[in-house]
Amino acid sequence: MNKLHDFREAARALQFETRAFIDGAYVPAASGATFDTVNPATGQPLAAVAACGEEDVNRAAAARRVFEEGSWSRMAPRARKKVLLKLADLIEDNLEELALIETLDSGKPISDARAVDLPDSIETLRWHAEAADKLYDAMSPAPHDVVSMIVREPIGVVGGVIPWNFPLFVAMWKLAPALAGGNSLILKPAEQTSLSLIRLAELASAAGLPDGVLNVVPGMGPEAGRAIGLHNDIDCVSFTGSGEVGRYFLEYAARSNMKRIVLECGGKSPAIVMDDVKDLAPVVENVAAGILFCQGENCSAGSRLIVHEAIKDRLLDALKAAFGGWTVGDPLDGGTRVGALIEEQHMAKVLGLIDRGRAEGARVTFGGGRTLEATGGWFVEPTIFEDVTNDMAIAREEIFGPVLSVIPFTDEAEAIRIANDTNYGLAASLYTDDLNAAHRVAKAIRAGTVSVNCYSEGDFAVPFGGYKESGFGGKDKGLAAHDQYTEQKAIWIQLR
Repeated sequence: MNKLHDFREAARALQFETRAFIDGAYVPAASGATFDTVNPATGQPLAAVAACGEEDVNRAAAARRVFEEGSWSRMAPRARKKVLLKLADLIEDNLEELALIETLDSGKPISDARAVDLPDSIETLRWHAEAADKLYDAMSPAPHDVVSMIVREPIGVVGGVIPWNFPLFVAMWKLAPALAGGNSLILKPAEQTSLSLIRLAELASAAGLPDGVLNVVPGMGPEAGRAIGLHNDIDCVSFTGSGEVGRYFLEYAARSNMKRIVLECGGKSPAIVMDDVKDLAPVVENVAAGILFCQGENCSAGSRLIVHEAIKDRLLDALKAAFGGWTVGDPLDGGTRVGALIEEQHMAKVLGLIDRGRAEGARVTFGGGRTLEATGGWFVEPTIFEDVTNDMAIAREEIFGPVLSVIPFTDEAEAIRIANDTNYGLAASLYTDDLNAAHRVAKAIRAGTVSVNCYSEGDFAVPFGGYKESGFGGKDKGLAAHDQYTEQKAIWIQLR
């Protein structure tokens, strides 16, 4: 399938499963309620999805029973690995279907879903599956008549609350290490993008995951999300989303069983370009990708371009030409690079911040408005603001759209100060030909990931998480991701 009509034909043939998946079976919400999930590219409903609430989360807490019974939690790590690798194979076998579901539900380009999101999800699952039987316990130094062991145990039941921008991919960041460690899992997809995770549950069952180990409860945050946060049989909640909602989960933990909370709550990531860079072409390519990939609906999007004033004009001329090559269009068109924003309310927020940027004195020099209105979809042009100061709303708030704010600097110290002058600290990029500057600036930036001479979050082996209001409590990716889903137990044995 590589032509527009092929993707459209395949999309028309899709049949969506829309029920919750609880204790090994698809079931409607206990209340019988549903909500519409809408195609962002057309503004038209795709399907009516089960609207789960507290009673459904209580049913999904069968995950506790299964955990205690031990069919998964006490399964040999090597055996768990085989099941998870089988699931990865099944996802790969159904890649085209899952990519189409994600594109229709989220508005992202089919090219991104097929070439990035799904392959990365599969490789993430395989990476953590392979780690299942390679995470060793330890022994501590002890007297000759003592055996002192430090062992890992699964934390229990994990609640995963998933964002709408990367439904399968971010879910896999949580699901893969949690299941590899022997936990049971209750996933709540974002209400805007529930369909791919509902389908994933069926594949997990086919791969051999015991009933009740993986449950998917679609629904609204105030109902399903809140019930997960307050449930006393859930031992950990891993949340990716806004800081506003992340704070709710801290409150829920305090009001219930003081469950472990892992938060990733966005960013306002800087891309610093020093004046020693001789070849600007790769910088242009990376800066454009950093803000336009996934329509800018990306927690680590490089939304602040902090560029030395000596090269600013030259860089921006090239950047505007590059932005022109990022085609906004039908997400089912293989040539589209910028799809639709997730929902009308979010589009209004993005356009409102663009208007506010103008009102505060910044100047739009590329794009700056809604486009393709006749489709009924929620499309916004790639946008560049100049004359931005770091105290403006467009430089401080997470816009979550294809909007780049350009801020000049005169020396290294000023660049670092501007980069760190934010409530967030998720990611940053730095472009320089000076190795010493690369090390100095990378160490000085307060962010969980700093990429040098590229826009990147690193591969599966490196931890991902932020400083400050970008989150805390654990890391996604890497072996560090296994720590938040396990407990450490000290066993002290006196020999006789």
